[in-house]
Amino acid sequence: MGLAAKPKILCLCDAKNDTNVVEELRQDFEVTEVHSPLRVLAKLRSSPFSGLFISTSHQEVSTRIGNLLENEHILDGMPDGVAMLDRDNTIVWLNSCLQRWANRGDLVGHNFYAALNSPEILGPDYCPFHTAMTTGQASGSTLRTEDNRYFHVHAAPVLTPAGPPNHLIVTVRDVTEEVIQRQKLDAIHRAGMELADLTTEEIFNMEVSERIELLKSNILHYTKDLLSFDVIEIRLLDQRTGELVPLLSVGIDKEAAERELYAQSTNNGVTGFVASTGKSYLCEDTSKDPLYLEGFKGAKSSLTVPLLLHDQVIGSFNVESPEPRAFTNSDLQFLEIFCRDLAVALNTLELLVAQQANTAQASVEAIHSAVALPIDEILNDAVSLMQRYIGHDEEVVGKLKNIIQNSRDIKRVIQRVGEKMTPAKAVPASAKQEQRPLLRAARVLVADADESVRSAAHALLDRYGCDVETAHDGAEALCMVRAGLHSTGYDVIISDVHLPDMSGHQLMVQLGGIITPVPMILMTGFGYDPGHSIVKARQAGLLPNAVLYKPFRLDQLVETVERVMTAFAGTASP
Repeated sequence: MGLAAKPKILCLCDAKNDTNVVEELRQDFEVTEVHSPLRVLAKLRSSPFSGLFISTSHQEVSTRIGNLLENEHILDGMPDGVAMLDRDNTIVWLNSCLQRWANRGDLVGHNFYAALNSPEILGPDYCPFHTAMTTGQASGSTLRTEDNRYFHVHAAPVLTPAGPPNHLIVTVRDVTEEVIQRQKLDAIHRAGMELADLTTEEIFNMEVSERIELLKSNILHYTKDLLSFDVIEIRLLDQRTGELVPLLSVGIDKEAAERELYAQSTNNGVTGFVASTGKSYLCEDTSKDPLYLEGFKGAKSSLTVPLLLHDQVIGSFNVESPEPRAFTNSDLQFLEIFCRDLAVALNTLELLVAQQANTAQASVEAIHSAVALPIDEILNDAVSLMQRYIGHDEEVVGKLKNIIQNSRDIKRVIQRVGEKMTPAKAVPASAKQEQRPLLRAARVLVADADESVRSAAHALLDRYGCDVETAHDGAEALCMVRAGLHSTGYDVIISDVHLPDMSGHQLMVQLGGIITPVPMILMTGFGYDPGHSIVKARQAGLLPNAVLYKPFRLDQLVETVERVMTAFAGTASP
């Protein structure tokens, strides 16, 4: 008959001073020695014990151990991982969530990174534990494990009054779903951008019908491989009749694909409702939805999203499934993002179709766009040089004025040639340019360090007959205005709120010393105005509605220019 096993107890003791006490305990118990309160927590988590013995040398921490045990119970129930590390990144304690994520044995005493199979550190801090320990400030980073899981770690030092920190509290949050969703969103956006992305050679060599087929092929590729949709139907809205004309259908019954539908909220199914309201519609159960019209036999759920271009409905995108509640809110979000880019691609295709009727016009505009900024550079340099010679060498000043005038004439000649080559009757109705008489021959100065903004100003305003000139910074803009080469000055001056050498408000104030009043428009990106330049400019006389937020639409630009021109008509004086 075997001897009964001794009860297991955990003994918190001093390795040097409690030897005799431990030996006495071993006579009746199986003793496991630990020498710190944290090791008590670690051992109690990893192994069952019949009791805990605390020697007199550690009597003062007995209450603290009770508190730690209570706090551990709370931390153990957290949905995030929590660990305490020493200065060598060794795990002193961890909760069950982190233990479960690591999916290994007892991790106490192991290196934190090794416990997670040496994950890749993605930043922003590539040494978050070292940073937290040496600076005494919290730090964080994102980790990617070999099984493609993502964790965000936040390390905070345990500060003590006695000296530098020796331990870190590390919280670990599983962000895999968030990261993967963000990656999918990025992939969907890239796919949408590539839908109608044609090279110059492809545009030149392909007929319109071939471009349409290429777009259809790309749509099918991305909706199947990226969005995992097998049954789809795309219709385009005829703005004149309101009919939703089929563009592409896959998996839809022939009768349903040929069904006449209109952008009306009743009697035209979910597709008609979505096109009339501009709102997406998630049909979780087709058998219980009064709006649903059968797309294919056996369809149990559907998801329909409007194709929106600048907030205007141009069509609809419908997907269906034989499974009820097959689509989630994430599917809805993904499809809406894809459809925004698809709407842009379809609009691009429409412009390419219109290209057949206005090839000459496009060529002239391309030439004008190519020479606009170089001519502006010539104007800027010539005006700057002329300022130096005024009062010193009138012959040089006269020649520079001729250079400036000839540069301006080049742009005007290109514009007039384009008008002769593309009379209005040759342009289809869908491609005709809206008439803006007030902008005809309007003199506009645009100051922005970004070349793309200066180029866009030419592209957007030149088409209405504006005489656009640009400057890189405030000094160039002041020089152009000071030169006074336009008999009545500029009708509108558009400036970024943050130029390389001054703010938009500072430019406006300095312009006030040259012209009165200042017909100013300020531009800012996404409302970013750290120096409160817009507020100061308004106090100095900027019109309340003379602000453009990048990226702005064409109609916002021209309407703002027209408002400022109307407000200051006939008031400018040098």
